[in-house]
This record gives sequence, C-alpha cells and structure tokens, in this order.
Amino acid sequence: MKNLLDRFTSGALSAIGGIGRAVMDLGAHTFKVYNLLVETIRWVVIGPFKKKFVKSDAIFSQMVFTGVESLIIAFFVAMFTGVVIAMQTAPQLATFGGTVYVASLVAVSIARELGPVLTALVVAGRVGSAMTAELGTMKVSEQIEALETIALNPVRFLVVPRFLALCVMLPCLTIIADFAGIIGGFIVGVFSLHISPALYIDVTFRFLTAKDVTTGLVKAFVFAVTIAMIACYKGLNTKGGAEGVGKSTTQSVVISFILIILFDCILTGIFYFTKV
Repeated sequence: MKNLLDRFTSGALSAIGGIGRAVMDLGAHTFKVYNLLVETIRWVVIGPFKKKFVKSDAIFSQMVFTGVESLIIAFFVAMFTGVVIAMQTAPQLATFGGTVYVASLVAVSIARELGPVLTALVVAGRVGSAMTAELGTMKVSEQIEALETIALNPVRFLVVPRFLALCVMLPCLTIIADFAGIIGGFIVGVFSLHISPALYIDVTFRFLTAKDVTTGLVKAFVFAVTIAMIACYKGLNTKGGAEGVGKSTTQSVVISFILIILFDCILTGIFYFTKV
C-alpha cells in the first residue's frame, strides 16, 4: 500500500512539474515574441529616419509574394465557401419562406468571420511556412550571424519587410475574399435558387453593414501581425540543421493556426458582445 502511495505521489509530482515547465516555457516564448514585436515596431517607426533603412524593393517583393501570389488560392477558397454556405442554408431558409435571405447570410458570415479567418489560414500555411523556412535556413547556415558581424540588424533587414508586407496585403486579400464569397453565394442564389440578380444584390447590401467589413479588416490586421511574428520568431530561433528547419516550419504553421482561431474568438467577443 505504501509503495502504491509513493508511486502515485511521485507520478503526481512529475505531472505537476511537467505542467509547470510547460507553462514557464510558454511564458518565456511569449515574452520573446513580444520583444520581437516591440523591436519590429520600433524599426518601422524610426527606420525611415535612419540611413540604410530597408529598401523599398525588398518590401515590394515581399508584398508580391505575400499578396499577389496568394490571390488565386484566397479567391477560390472564399468563393467556394460562399457556394457551400448558400447550398447548405437554402433548404433551411426555404422552410420559412426566406430563401432570399441566403444573400444576407452569405455576405455577413463571409465579411465577419470566414473571409478573414480562411484567408489568414491560407496565408499562414503558404506564406508563414515559407518565411519560417527561409529565415530558418539562413539561421542554420549562419547567414544571420554574418549580418550581425557586419553590424546589420536582422530584425531591421529581415523581419520588418515581411511584417509590413503581411500587414498591408492580408487586409487587401480579405477584401477580395469577401467579394469572392459574395460572388459564390450569388452564383447559387441566381442560377440554382432562381433569385433575381437585382434582388440578391439588394438584400446583400441591405443587411451588410460597414461594421461587418471593418471588423473583418481589423481581424485580418491582427492575424497578419500574428503570422509575421510567429513565422519570423520560429525562423530566427531555428536550430539543428535541415531537420530543425522542418520542425520550425511545422511548429510555425500549427501555432499560427491555433492563435488565429483564438484571436478570432477574442475579437468576436469584443466586437459583438461588448457593443464596441
């Protein structure tokens, strides 16, 4: 009996210790990401007033990679989502004689939630992973140490262009995704549910408010900051050669996905339950 009690006590203490270490590691990583964000914002603010700031072509090349090259996948993901929402909700609304309100349901759900969230997930999977892999490769091949040796700040020249590109292009992609989702609902509403095109458009913009669109854009901006910071942090702290790059890339995508959903829940509560 005593041995059993000793085993139970030892196991419980080991579990508590493991939880404690995990919490402390999480706190340490969170603090480091916060410091990276502060330093990035500092360079964004003071950088233009210093010599040798990040060249505009570096920022524009990141904007092309982040936004333009993600446009097609973001557009079609949102459009097909609008199609699916319209097809799934039409039978239920038809039982109440409200088939025409498919238009408003698609527009509001896309603008508030699915547009920014799905676009952010697409960008996190495509762009965030690429950023982590690129910076991680530079880290394990000691290119970042070489920058520091010649007195070039890695945050200034590597993180800031990616941060600015994401903060500009993800909201732009979200607007296009909103439009694509509405088009998807329009296709189903007009050609399958036989709603008049003019009536569909009228109902869409009768219920879609400016708050729906702006809150979606605020979410997109928060998601952009999240993706950029997680991707750059994991990339700059990569260890272990090629295997370490793979692990950092996987962790970057997984953490970004979790934080996108978490921040979406928090922002939704702020905007729609606190009357902000």
